[in-house]
Amino acid sequence: MVSMATAMLCKEQGITVAGVCAVYEIFIAQKIRFPELKLLLRTAIISKSPYPWSRKATKRLAALASTTLCLLLARLQIMGSQLPVFTRFDNPASVAPTPSRQLTYHYLISVNLWLLLFPCDLCCDWTMGTIPLLESLLDVRNLSTLVAYGFLFALIRQAFTTENKQQATILIMGLSMMGLPFIPASNLFFPVGFVVAERVLYMPSMGFCMLLGYGFHLLSRTKLKKAVFFFLGILILSHGSKTYLRNWDWEDEYSIFMSGLRVNQRNAKLFNNVGHALESQGNYIEALNFFKTAVRVQEDDVGAHINVGRTYNHLKMFREAEDAYLKAKSLLPKAKPGESYQARIAPNHLNVFLNLANLISKNSTRLEEADMLYRQAISMRADYTQAYINRGDILIKLNRTKEAQEVYERALLYDSNNPDIYYNLGVVFLEQGKASQALAYLDKALEFDPEHEQALFNSAILLQEFGRPELRRIARDRLLKLLSKDPENERVYFNLGMLAMDDKNIEEAEHWFRRAVHLKVDFRSALFNLALLLADDQRPLEAAPFLNQLVKYHPDHVKGLILLGDIYINNIKDLDAAENCYKRILEMEPDNIQGLHNLCVVHVERGKLLEAQTCLLEAHRLAPDEDYVLRHLQIVQNRISKTSPITKEEETNPKEKSRVVSNKSIDETDRKSKPVVTGDSEEQRYSSRVVNTESMFVKNIDENIDFDVYPESPATLSESADFSRTQWSSIGTDKDDPSSGMS
Repeated sequence: MVSMATAMLCKEQGITVAGVCAVYEIFIAQKIRFPELKLLLRTAIISKSPYPWSRKATKRLAALASTTLCLLLARLQIMGSQLPVFTRFDNPASVAPTPSRQLTYHYLISVNLWLLLFPCDLCCDWTMGTIPLLESLLDVRNLSTLVAYGFLFALIRQAFTTENKQQATILIMGLSMMGLPFIPASNLFFPVGFVVAERVLYMPSMGFCMLLGYGFHLLSRTKLKKAVFFFLGILILSHGSKTYLRNWDWEDEYSIFMSGLRVNQRNAKLFNNVGHALESQGNYIEALNFFKTAVRVQEDDVGAHINVGRTYNHLKMFREAEDAYLKAKSLLPKAKPGESYQARIAPNHLNVFLNLANLISKNSTRLEEADMLYRQAISMRADYTQAYINRGDILIKLNRTKEAQEVYERALLYDSNNPDIYYNLGVVFLEQGKASQALAYLDKALEFDPEHEQALFNSAILLQEFGRPELRRIARDRLLKLLSKDPENERVYFNLGMLAMDDKNIEEAEHWFRRAVHLKVDFRSALFNLALLLADDQRPLEAAPFLNQLVKYHPDHVKGLILLGDIYINNIKDLDAAENCYKRILEMEPDNIQGLHNLCVVHVERGKLLEAQTCLLEAHRLAPDEDYVLRHLQIVQNRISKTSPITKEEETNPKEKSRVVSNKSIDETDRKSKPVVTGDSEEQRYSSRVVNTESMFVKNIDENIDFDVYPESPATLSESADFSRTQWSSIGTDKDDPSSGMS
């Protein structure tokens, strides 16, 4: 009983052991023959005098029956009191009309018997169109059905009529061990999810081998003994060779599914599976050819169209991908009033809604359309947590964080142990500016999955944002844990550098920033912060190459250009290069006061006071409220009015030309010109740090220089100014369709 219960947990065929035990008890232990069986049944039904029967046998059979019933009820309870949902692609005969369904079911008996007798053409998958339906009684394959039933009937008749007790025992037990385990796969009580499955013949093969062995025993006692042994040797040799060669077919997914195609070209699922194997190798073009072949073989296969769309998506052919998904969606069965949709559609086919929504959500103008698709998927299957997760992501992008929160909380009702849902709830609270609640949910995600990379990363940055030393230590541990999992993640190195900056450990921060830049040469934030760190550490010449690298990959980085121009003026002494930096800024932002003012400084350095005056007048016009611009303009104007005609000595002394006359005297205010570097409107961290803010006119005009840091704000802890949310197309990855994919 225990073994039978254990077998039920693995495969439903385990319950058939009860039938084999019952046959053994009745026909072997109690030695009941067929005539006696009829008498026993007649006595039990209509006769008052009891048939002589062992009470112990009755108890054993009663225990067997009650245990079987309990196991069946338990199995149904585990399955949710309903049968699995299969599509017509899994077992076409199950939805075929009468008499095609019955004729095909009976013909499959002969197919399975032939596989036991002659296992030559083996195939890993027999679903879909592998075996064409028998449409009428005139189909010649019906003869195979008659032969199979005739063979079985002859064995049964011999078992119950022979006087040879040994023969009767062997035939009865062989037939019961061959037939009873096959009953769950016979479509007799309920339709199954396959046409033929070689795996369900493992248990029946025990009875078949028993019958075959007994037949060999009988033949070996005849005059054909030598011939029997000769053919037995041929059989062992051929089957052994076949087994050896068959093992090579199972070398990998590609080889096993290609071996299936050599046997069967009518099964679209095999083409899909070969496509999956090629897709996993990154061979998308060849995989697409197999998926398209699957569509041609089975034009109404939803999964094949999903696979075509997903492969087009990998190939960046988004228009074709959308068309394939729309075709798959059109093939789904239409909902009927009063009928449960969930029971009429394979759950994996609902992935078409996720894949299509993931695709169109790449266009920010179609987010509402994507939301509608997710809602449609949820309406078809209320416990579809993947759709809840992806819909929440769309709602966050639409800035409907309250709705996103409700969606994720509803998803928790169906899957309360899903770390991705807790993680995404953390993102929602971050978007709402509730850092403490966000951290609680991120920690909850790590409680269910300590290796959750996104939760580790973003919780570490959030802990860093709180600014407390003990939390920074936890953040560092989490980032180092990520580093041990993925030593090539430049974002982890960068944030370790930011933690070192918080701890005033300049040497360590430089080390982490350099590692980040080494892994990603165009890492915008790492390049700027490394250059800024070096410049602030009185190493401007080391900072310059990183700034040049920054503006090479990001020519629109205004703060990088300002800092680079400052180094050109004060350290490299290249006014032309500095002027070029500021002009590039003004090309992008004509009203950028920083760039314009520092260009004015270049004119002063060159002694071009009239051009400097014009420049400062323009700056004052653009920013009339900036006092330092007005003060500088007045200084230049005073200097112009007090400057005498250029002497020969001044002509030969360019440095003298760039001197500035202050309101007091030249000697008191004369100092080297330096550009003003001020902050912009972005909310940044480390705003107290100063980079070359001493101007040529007024010392420390603006010491609120902003770092281009990462993360940028408590609610934005990633380089892209948005948390990376978990999606079941695993972050932009389309969902597979196992119903038309892996067996």
